[in-house]
Amino acid sequence: MTDNRLSITDEKAHYLLSVLRCRKGDHLIVFDGSGICFMTVIKEACRREVFAEILETFSCNLESPLHSILVQGILKGEKMDTVIQKTTELGVNEIVPAVTERSQLRDTRRVKRWRKIAEEASRQSGRSVVPVVSEPVELKKVLTSCASQSTHQGFIFYEEGGMTLSEAIAVLQQTNTPNPSLDQSSSPAPLFVKTNTLIPPFIKGGKGGLVCCIGPEGGFTKEEVNFAEEKGLTVISLGKRILKAETAAISAVTLVQYLFGDMG
Repeated sequence: MTDNRLSITDEKAHYLLSVLRCRKGDHLIVFDGSGICFMTVIKEACRREVFAEILETFSCNLESPLHSILVQGILKGEKMDTVIQKTTELGVNEIVPAVTERSQLRDTRRVKRWRKIAEEASRQSGRSVVPVVSEPVELKKVLTSCASQSTHQGFIFYEEGGMTLSEAIAVLQQTNTPNPSLDQSSSPAPLFVKTNTLIPPFIKGGKGGLVCCIGPEGGFTKEEVNFAEEKGLTVISLGKRILKAETAAISAVTLVQYLFGDMG
């Protein structure tokens, strides 16, 4: 961006000209990936570059109030692509590809592709922010990092046991019954604690995050689940049926968006 003009190049320019059939004089809304949008008009259009003049700048925050973080055991091939795409559409804010004990893929060069998928899914779904897709990291390092952040609460979804989400919400409601004699604003409770009791993972306008951990093909090992519990995560079951990893990820993000975000 220079002064009051935007330069749109390469694949994005191709998409505008060849797919959307945009031409000189057409108006576009362009977003910067962080919640700021620009009303523009196309001034010049050639094969690989589009120049647009900014007419207006405005906030276009269409994001869920829930800051959700998906820690996904790395999946093979298109399965991971699907998880990135669909959970972006559902409103996840961060995606952490995790290397687990049962990961069939432990090294990948697909991060650039995953980030592109997240960007395209954000654009398609009308989101104003593109999720952060991090470099792959060992699961235990992710869990240790999350536990060190007092504003985070975590779930690990496990096919061999755990609380149901309805049970977890009942515990949350009991735990979070407000006490009118306390000044809640002056002494906020920690959101990520080493306990089997759920503390509300999200406060509107706050910096809290809800971490959802989903295993790879074959799921998590018992040792990984035990380690997650030690770090303060609550073990959650998605039911008696065994779900594919990509189905579990989409289901988990949908459920937490319904319960804590803007889908309810």
